Amino acid sequence: MSGANTINVEVAYALPQKQLILPVNVDLGTTVGGAIVQSGIMMEFPDLDLEHSDVGIFGKASKMETVLQEGDRVEIYRPLIADPKEVRRKRAAEGKVTKKGGGPAPEAPSTDR
Repeated sequence: MSGANTINVEVAYALPQKQLILPVNVDLGTTVGGAIVQSGIMMEFPDLDLEHSDVGIFGKASKMETVLQEGDRVEIYRPLIADPKEVRRKRAAEGKVTKKGGGPAPEAPSTDR
């Protein structure tokens, strides 16, 4: 239960083989970084390097110094394996069609009778 001077937030981190969302009751004015530390998530993921990790709140990029609000979900992001722009550029160079389109336009039906 949340006290008058505390709020409830969640801290989330995921690897391909393991995901974890921890509920945390923190003091009003707690920052993203403070909630991560208080959550104890580093004990579950000892290789997590917070200094080189991006963070966000509900999918929106944030800073470690951002003050949290009641119900916020702090997300710790892993580095990208590949640059999405470079992957798209390579696909285009190879002439591959992406899942969302990007290929040649479909041919119009013939009007000859």
